[in-house]
Amino acid sequence: MNTMEININCDLGEKSKHHSNINDPKLLEIVNSANIACGYHAGDHETMSSTILISKENAVSIGAHPSFNDPENFGRKRLNLSKNEIEKLIKDQYEILQSIAEKHGENVTHMKPHGALNNMACEDIDLATILANVIYKLNKELIYLVPTGSKMELAAKKLNMKIACEIFADRNYEDDGNLVSRSKPNALIIDPNIAKKHVLSMVKNQSINCYSGKQIPCEIDSVCIHGDNESSLNTAKAIKEELERNKLNLKALDKMRKFK
Repeated sequence: MNTMEININCDLGEKSKHHSNINDPKLLEIVNSANIACGYHAGDHETMSSTILISKENAVSIGAHPSFNDPENFGRKRLNLSKNEIEKLIKDQYEILQSIAEKHGENVTHMKPHGALNNMACEDIDLATILANVIYKLNKELIYLVPTGSKMELAAKKLNMKIACEIFADRNYEDDGNLVSRSKPNALIIDPNIAKKHVLSMVKNQSINCYSGKQIPCEIDSVCIHGDNESSLNTAKAIKEELERNKLNLKALDKMRKFK
């Protein structure tokens, strides 16, 4: 019997006034796939280049992490753009990162939208369809990393894209499968011991654990960890160790059997 494969992904290269990327080199020793900021909410050419190089050294697969062009709000403010504006946003950010990757003999192999753009597309099938279409047109081989159970997953399935469904290691879920809003006190899971148990049970059961205790069956290919602070670094380590201890096979997205 084949051992179950799982991926750990992390948003990286997010150097800005809102966010330090000081933990990135340590996180890149833990994760399997990196979602790299493309300069529109955070990051710059130099940061992209160094993040790609460290990813390459650690055999971490490279993904584009496109967002609204709003560094002032770190891409977290909801904006209403036209279809053409959204298509251009995605295309431009993918091309920026891909051109830097090529200089290092690497390729962008997955895509994961960031912040408000991602949150809006999770709820809105029209926006989700625009994103899926533009990503599919850019490169049919791109793996599309989407929150499990979201409208983004639905839109991508209609195009028969390569889809990796993710859960969040350090966030609690509402009964409808959406993340608990960051404005609520129970939004984040800060204790690494709670986070690792939370993740292991979701991965093994292929279901979301809601804060209420409810479980929602879903597909889970990848676990997203956030690297904002020291506790998240400890959480990332704890989760990796827990998954390995339970005989799960950790793989970069583009190396998973599912996408071969």
